[in-house]
Amino acid sequence: MDTIIEISQLDRRYGSVTALDSISLTVPQAGVFGLVGENGAGKTTLIHHILGLLRAQRGVVRVFGLDPVAEPARVLGRVGVVTEDRDLPAWMRVDELMRFTRTFYPSWDDAYAEELRKTFGLDASARIGTLSQGQLAKTSLLVALAHRPELLVLDEPSSGLDPVVRRDILEAIVLTVAESGRTVFFSSHLLDEVERVSDRVAMMKSGRLVLNAPTDALKSAHHRLIVRARTKQDAPPNIPGTLSCRGQDPEWTLLCVGELDRLAHTAQGCGLDIILSETPSLNEIFVARCALPAVAQERFTMSVSQEA
Repeated sequence: MDTIIEISQLDRRYGSVTALDSISLTVPQAGVFGLVGENGAGKTTLIHHILGLLRAQRGVVRVFGLDPVAEPARVLGRVGVVTEDRDLPAWMRVDELMRFTRTFYPSWDDAYAEELRKTFGLDASARIGTLSQGQLAKTSLLVALAHRPELLVLDEPSSGLDPVVRRDILEAIVLTVAESGRTVFFSSHLLDEVERVSDRVAMMKSGRLVLNAPTDALKSAHHRLIVRARTKQDAPPNIPGTLSCRGQDPEWTLLCVGELDRLAHTAQGCGLDIILSETPSLNEIFVARCALPAVAQERFTMSVSQEA
């Protein structure tokens, strides 16, 4: 199967609030698909539809070609899930949780589960209720990975964790992807993490998908330009493709989308010299795009699609 997740025109409303607005996306098999957005953008609501926890009010959701609401066992038996709340039974020991979870998955691998436990430094006899937040995150990841799922869904897995634990979780994700044919759907507001591990990135804002492209293509289509005016400028530069502009005459920093030679040619025509051109981070791109009004979002999304 080339496509793991397929979503078409998905809507979700809570009274007058639109949580998801005509979301359409496809997640290919293998690799890491990153979903980014501010808190409240709709990421978790979208994941709840993927897991079959919510029924689509309008639109279609398919996972492995199946409806996750109508056939939850056939879908969830092939999925591992780690969420931000890490809601595990506090009264169980780690080894008891492992034995309990394995009963739900015929593909559970005892040797792999034990390897993960040792790798994560988890005490088999420790009560879940006594674990730190970092240990809880690792325990959640252990039981999500031990049945070798075809799809691993991560909803803010690093939230509230220290950098060392976040690193360990990212390394586990990379190792999971290294196994042939496995797929990770990774939702986070920590864009540096998404940038490090994702092959493709989708950006959400206010329930809408404002961008969806391969990570490398997305970054190569954007440019951070430092420009200097050759003569006095009465207003900031107005170069088509500019997402953000800061600074003051005679020097500004622009974040632009488009073909670099075309941007440079336009800048020259406006009396500007480009003194530095760099590739911006995913975080810079996200911040600039989230500040755009809806009409501009549509225009610039088309521009990136053409570049990518």
